[in-house]
Amino acid sequence: MTRSFDPLTDISPAQHVLIAGPTASGKSALALELSARQGGIIVNADALQVYDNWRVLSARPSPQEEAAAPHALYGHVAYDAPYSVGHWLRDLGPLLAGGARLIITGGTGLYFTALTRGLVDIPPTPEALREAANARIRAEGLAPMLAELDAQTRARIDVQNPMRVQRAWEVLQNTGRGFANWQDNTPPPLLPRADCTAVLFDVDKDWLNRRIARRFDAMLAQGALDEAHANLDSWDFDRPSSKAIGAPELIAHLKGEISLEDAREAATIATRQFAKRQRTWFRSKMADWHRYRPDFADN
Repeated sequence: MTRSFDPLTDISPAQHVLIAGPTASGKSALALELSARQGGIIVNADALQVYDNWRVLSARPSPQEEAAAPHALYGHVAYDAPYSVGHWLRDLGPLLAGGARLIITGGTGLYFTALTRGLVDIPPTPEALREAANARIRAEGLAPMLAELDAQTRARIDVQNPMRVQRAWEVLQNTGRGFANWQDNTPPPLLPRADCTAVLFDVDKDWLNRRIARRFDAMLAQGALDEAHANLDSWDFDRPSSKAIGAPELIAHLKGEISLEDAREAATIATRQFAKRQRTWFRSKMADWHRYRPDFADN
């Protein structure tokens, strides 16, 4: 771990910046400070923060934070719309072409690897196939779908992530080619790693777990339950926007299935598990990024 790297002093204001890290690690605060000191548009790289229906539960910047610095690609997608890493790259392209300095921050590792290593243009999944995949997972779980993937694809994807497994299975069924085969024919990246400064939050697991617990309590205080209630009538677990951590648990509470305390505990556990998957991805895919551990992470 390199503790000497300080993004507030070691990053050139002329360069684009990538800031990645596990949930609740402090990425947004660093992006805001960099923008205030050096200028730059803060751009979202989180797959849930794109949706318009979860500001609190997805930890999107507050209205006050959005007013303090220019932000882009936050809450710009309808709750019931499909959205993928390909959509995100297409939305990001005009921002890069516009010439402004970008501070791209979030916790979706796939967005960053697609941005800096390239992404193959896989044909979209037909709606009927998507519905069949959703129904199959509900009926059988993930294991049968995972077993049907080719060995190369299984070795490359996060097999603990249901969305990644389902996506790989859909690609295979729709195109007859494994996801790994498509990846092997990847075009040049939109923003090569050498053309930006990349910062990865490297924080202590126990410290992060304590912060996760405090943050979900803060979300409840900020109106997360009201936000869930606003989504109750249109709730559909199979939508990508419904994967916001804490959303299924709070919806279950509002339906009378579990207590609020049980929902809180389940959401906190799910967030810790998610952070663990993020750290695994970052270790395997971002070995050449600058490691950063802010001073407050030692407390």
